[in-house]
Amino acid sequence: MAQLWGGRFTKETDQLVYNFNASISFDQKFYKEDIEGSIAHVTMLAKQGILTEQERDEIVGCLREIRQEVEEGKLEISDKYEDIHSFVEANLIDRLGDTGKKLHTGRSRNDQVALDMRLYTRGEVLAVDELLKTLLTHLLTIMKENTDTYMPGFTHLQKAQPVTLAHHVGAYFEMFKRDRSRLKDIYRRMNYCPLGAGALAGTTYPLDRDYTAELLGFEGPTLNSMDSVSDRDYLIEFLSALSTIMMHLSRFCEEIIIWNSNEYRFVEIDDAYSTGSSIMPQKKNPDIAELVRGKTGRVYGALMSLLTTMKGIPLAYNKDMQEDKELSFDAIDTVKGCVALFIGMVSTMKFRRDVMEASAKNGFTNATDAADYLVNHGVPFRDAHGIVGRLVLYCIDKNIALDDMSLEEFKAISPVFEEDIYDVISLKTCVEKRITIGAPGQEAMKTVIELEERYLKENA
Repeated sequence: MAQLWGGRFTKETDQLVYNFNASISFDQKFYKEDIEGSIAHVTMLAKQGILTEQERDEIVGCLREIRQEVEEGKLEISDKYEDIHSFVEANLIDRLGDTGKKLHTGRSRNDQVALDMRLYTRGEVLAVDELLKTLLTHLLTIMKENTDTYMPGFTHLQKAQPVTLAHHVGAYFEMFKRDRSRLKDIYRRMNYCPLGAGALAGTTYPLDRDYTAELLGFEGPTLNSMDSVSDRDYLIEFLSALSTIMMHLSRFCEEIIIWNSNEYRFVEIDDAYSTGSSIMPQKKNPDIAELVRGKTGRVYGALMSLLTTMKGIPLAYNKDMQEDKELSFDAIDTVKGCVALFIGMVSTMKFRRDVMEASAKNGFTNATDAADYLVNHGVPFRDAHGIVGRLVLYCIDKNIALDDMSLEEFKAISPVFEEDIYDVISLKTCVEKRITIGAPGQEAMKTVIELEERYLKENA
């Protein structure tokens, strides 16, 4: 097929070179964006008197017809076209003749592809944000239902202090909240229109770039034509945000995998999100959690690939930048799929409250509170720390929890202990007396949950 840019050339491109150069196999993904941009461009050309109203109407009508036929499967986007822009324009010319050839007036493929990628990415930013909002809604439900579900809090994967499941899940709520905030920032920063930048130096046609930007829902036009066609910062930012989302999902999945193990038994994953073993009939594997954890590296790879591609590119457009698409498309689809599956898994997962509470008791998570008890009775903290350390060693030797010790056993190690030590080291007391905002106590959690509910309403 003759290329739309072929006038300068007297010899056909080598087939291998053509195949290597072509992008139709992946950039067909944004045929809608290409047609949307073309409709806005033609509308602006007619407003400026560069095209007649009749030419505008014919081109716009035909573009909409092409879009509908693609969506209905009547028109195939095939590899006989070099890219999606060539596909759209060639089909337009086939149907409208010379009128169709006027579509490209005042426009380059460089600003065209810059627009298409920006429109596509902008839509995907919103799609990922919507998924995160749904995830946060489910996490908030878990928080509301588990403000008195006691469990061990960990540092170094060692049981540290008692918390609640609501408090633990609330930590992930904050992470995904920050993710949404990053997406909002990216959207705001990227929402400027590159169309009209031309190849790199604008055009002599009297284009109204503000009008085109308005038609396409942008804040305004980009302000430097060279930067317009060579900027991929917004995509790097998006891939970075996606990588952070995957890191948060991966951390949560890692905990679910641990909690699902026989040693912990904190959760039971629904059958729909588990698989069995081909040889061991007792197995129930957390495959979805493991796959989300595994796919995190795939998204990181896309970010590193684009950063590496862009690091040595001089102004303005270079063909290297075609490499922004395949891995980015894959990363975006991967993240959307992972968030959707994670929502399904976490919203159907059952939490073993009894096992979590028993684990908190048996892990000496109330040892700090026992030390605070001694300090409040006049014992220097360093001495209190040593006394409680001896208590823990005693319990380990006897295979009991602090709560299981008799008062005589307490007093044998320190006569300061009295009957009220049992109330002080109960999980309920240990948690509920932590009342500062951000802590796991009931009153503190109630305040936080109200704030999170308000956040979701204000950021719907």
